[in-house]
Amino acid sequence: MSVIVGITGGIGSGKSVVSEVLRAMGHEVYDCDAEARRIMDTDTAIHSRLRSEISPEAVDDAGCINRKHIASIVFADPSRLKALNTIVHGAVMADLRRRAAAVSGVMFFESAILYSSGFCALADKIWEVTAPEELRIKRVMARNNLSRSEVTARMESQRSETAPEGISPRILINDGVAPLLPQIFLALDEL
Repeated sequence: MSVIVGITGGIGSGKSVVSEVLRAMGHEVYDCDAEARRIMDTDTAIHSRLRSEISPEAVDDAGCINRKHIASIVFADPSRLKALNTIVHGAVMADLRRRAAAVSGVMFFESAILYSSGFCALADKIWEVTAPEELRIKRVMARNNLSRSEVTARMESQRSETAPEGISPRILINDGVAPLLPQIFLALDEL
């Protein structure tokens, strides 16, 4: 019997840190963002939709996606962010389902937008990584070389990303004070 665990949390919370620890332990972790990039880079139908629904400059003539341009549009316009998510989520969901069907044992997948994307429907368990907002802002500014306003705009786009009623995620605190590794081991033991 397999168990599928969704890992979520806001930008800068430490989802990727948890995922890297799990990979180091030998677990398979599907990174929805990385796989979305791969799918977006290779799917010409997605390229066409990005040009028509986001911006004609979203993809150049050589088929290269202008992610910085897309980000500047979607993080300033919630309707375009929703359009981008709609374009990409179906393809990622199909790919994740295919990968999960091939796994026996435990498989993890990481998504910042686990609930709004509908990816939570594939999860048997959910782990939510949390950290104080100011710490998250500082982490993302340093990691992505973004301004405070760019980071807060991205955080604002995720504000409504909370667990629906009836879903109780396992909380992992990544505040730089509470040791993260023992929390991961305890959560693994609960599986």
